[in-house]
Amino acid sequence: MAQNWTPDGWKAHEARHLPHYEDADELAQAEETLASYPPLVFAGEARALKADLAEVAAGHAFLLQGGDCAESFAEFHPNNIRDTFRVLLQMAVVMTFASKRPVVKVGRMAGQFAKPRSSPTETQGDLTLPSYFGDNINGIDFDPEQRRNDPMRMVRAYSQAAATLNLLRAFAGGGYANLRQVHQWTLDFMGRTPWAEKFAETADRIGEALDFMEACGVDPATVPQLQGTSFYTSHEGLLLPYEQALTRQDSLTGDWYATSAHMLWIGDRTRFDGSAHVEFARGIGNPLGMKCGPSLAPDDLLRMLDTLNPGREPGRMTLISRFGHDKVEEGLPPLVRAVEREGHPVVWSCDPMHGNVVKSDSGYKTRPFDRILKEVKGFFAVHRAEGTHPGGIHIEMTGQDVTECVGGAVAITDDALGDRYHTHCDPRLNAAQSLELAFLIAEMLNDEIGERRADAA
Repeated sequence: MAQNWTPDGWKAHEARHLPHYEDADELAQAEETLASYPPLVFAGEARALKADLAEVAAGHAFLLQGGDCAESFAEFHPNNIRDTFRVLLQMAVVMTFASKRPVVKVGRMAGQFAKPRSSPTETQGDLTLPSYFGDNINGIDFDPEQRRNDPMRMVRAYSQAAATLNLLRAFAGGGYANLRQVHQWTLDFMGRTPWAEKFAETADRIGEALDFMEACGVDPATVPQLQGTSFYTSHEGLLLPYEQALTRQDSLTGDWYATSAHMLWIGDRTRFDGSAHVEFARGIGNPLGMKCGPSLAPDDLLRMLDTLNPGREPGRMTLISRFGHDKVEEGLPPLVRAVEREGHPVVWSCDPMHGNVVKSDSGYKTRPFDRILKEVKGFFAVHRAEGTHPGGIHIEMTGQDVTECVGGAVAITDDALGDRYHTHCDPRLNAAQSLELAFLIAEMLNDEIGERRADAA
């Protein structure tokens, strides 16, 4: 357990990107309500994820972390949850089949509401209102009532997260994730895209393998690992009143855990010395992520690791690099070398989304698929050169048929962005683009395995 730590100790530190609530009594009431509710996840589940991530850190598995940029109340629907879940299953199967390694599946789901803002207020014409911080804080419409920072939205977010988790658990363990259903995971709108066809070929080969097992006397229906899967949730631990209210002390170990998600991460804007978010995170037992970009110096990273993981526990820390396609091969190596030199056991994951946002000619924010892919390739190249394990991918994606990122085999053009641009914040990969990325990563993982075998020989 962290020394001299309490769940509310963060309040004595600098808290950036938190909303200002005008009614302190209303905030206290929302926090009291949340504190009386059951945990959304459990300490044992968080420890299971930490053990899985320790395998990733050791080079024996790969992390797939993906989901919405920002969940919303308006798009909350079981079909949307199901479709994102099954695209993540497809991606994981493709990478597992190619690499012959387990893929740890973590969704940006059931809590990814709050977003940091560059300014606490926004002005349109003569009217200045609070910026949109995410649906668990205020509404996206530029209206005085909608933009009021309303603490009771945290209670609504909890309810939506609970319902989302309930459905995810049912899908993961109730037969939907059964490998015999692998052909059923392709979304109808993907049609006969090249990557849908390639996935069908992979599904055929998996089916043949299961048939072979059965012919040898091993009934796949009796193998639990083939009937379901482990699926975890994560979000940026940004809204600290919400996180504190859902922090519980584990009855078995006495350690504190954030029970809002299995894994929380610290963003690029809240990662600094004296940060309230770092202070909160250091005391919880959950696996932690931390975004690492061009603004992070190697010595600062090492200080953060010493603060957040002083015991150097494998699986505790996932470092999520986000440099941009043109900066990753220059900016990432100094961080990798510093961490290796000091012997910190970390998972290195690549976020190829946040450093590659551009403004399209049509006025929409977008992320070109070729830039996303270039950053992933650069990430793999750095780890190949440094002799370290490229441990994971962290993407903003959806199972919906959106047109938000240009490019890919589906060839979304600038002119088509407005067709189905639904995101509440940043552009997301759609199902076809996500599956295409999974196949390309699978090729890189195959190459990595081949090089390791060659080196061992």
